[in-house]
Parts: sequence; C-alpha cells; structure tokens
Amino acid sequence: MKDTKHAVPAAHSKNAKRPNRFLGQWGVFLRGFIEHPKMVGSIIPSSRFTIGKMLAPVKWDECKLFVEYGPGVGTFCDPVLAHLRPDGALIVIDTNPLFIDYLNRTIDDPRFTAVLGSAVDVEAIVRDHGHDHADYVLSGLPFSTLPGGVGPAIAAATHRVLRPGGAFLVYQFSAKARDFMAKHFTRIDAGFEFWNVLPCKLFWGWKDLPAQTAV
Repeated sequence: MKDTKHAVPAAHSKNAKRPNRFLGQWGVFLRGFIEHPKMVGSIIPSSRFTIGKMLAPVKWDECKLFVEYGPGVGTFCDPVLAHLRPDGALIVIDTNPLFIDYLNRTIDDPRFTAVLGSAVDVEAIVRDHGHDHADYVLSGLPFSTLPGGVGPAIAAATHRVLRPGGAFLVYQFSAKARDFMAKHFTRIDAGFEFWNVLPCKLFWGWKDLPAQTAV
C-alpha cells in the first residue's frame, strides 16, 4: 500500500530511461553532494564490493520489508530488489527531493516506494505504508555530521521499528554510528571494505529475539 502523503508518484518507463539513468546518476549524485554534503557524506556512490558485503547476512526468504535511509541515486536499490521476494517491499527514505525524484523516474517496480522525509520518522512511514515492522534497515547516512540529537534518535527509532531477529545495516567512514547503535543493539557485528571510495566501516546491529520462558 502506498501513501501519497509521503511518496512521490513513480514513472512507468524504466526500460526507456535506463541509458539516461546510467549516464545521469553521476550528475545527480554530484549535485546532491554539493547541495547537501553533510547529508550525503560521499562524492562517490558505494562500490559493488561494499554492496555485496553489506547485504550478505540478509535472509531474503524472511524479508517482507526492507527499508533504506539515504538511498542517493539508488546504488543499493537494484541489488535489494533483485533479491527481494515477490511479495516483499522496499521503502527508501531521503530528505533530498532531488534524489526522490530521480529514483521515481528511474525505478519502476511495484515493490518500490520512495519517501521524501526523515529517517527519524521511520515508524510512522512504515505504518503509513501498511506494515507493522521492518525486517532489515540499511543506512549510509553520515552519522558523524548529522545535526545534534538526530543520530541517536534514528538509532532508537530503527531499533523500535525492527522485528526481533531483524538487523540495522550501517556503512560509514567513521565509527560514530556504532556508538549510537550500541545503546540499543547488544550484538553488533563489524567489518571493513577497502575497495570503496573511501574505504568504509560496516556494522550489522541485530535486534534480540524475545527470551524464551523457562518451563
């Protein structure tokens, strides 16, 4: 279910726009970085090595809702949609209308929804689109440069919106995000990807399953 209050209507000519998408994404990404450098965090989209390693732990057969913060020009969107089950959904959230407009013009998939808004409001956005929770949440937001209080608020809201057993997937150039995650996620796996511009730190914060009641 799509809510027009949050989502910008998608176009329906994906195949015809593929050349423009490939040639134009660098310009769109560069413009987004120049206009909002503290929100984009990098002048270059993530590498295929980062994408592969970041998504490797996802159990796709159990994923009905995948959420991404800061999708930019959709570097992760195609890989996620390629793995996502037919009845699954991908919701991406970005504060930059330039990126939301670009994604809606270049991705035509009924499972995809682009939302102009803040990751702080993820719980409301997920509910507005007919879901009780998210299975996985991915973020490339630059936590170290977000306005004061925003990073902790995003980490807290993400933990609340995830189902038990779900995970918060974060890739960063610094370890600041881990500090915010550690207040809510007791298990955080860490990794590193050298083949990225710049090399980045990877984190997977897992939401605990409910404790089993002793018999």
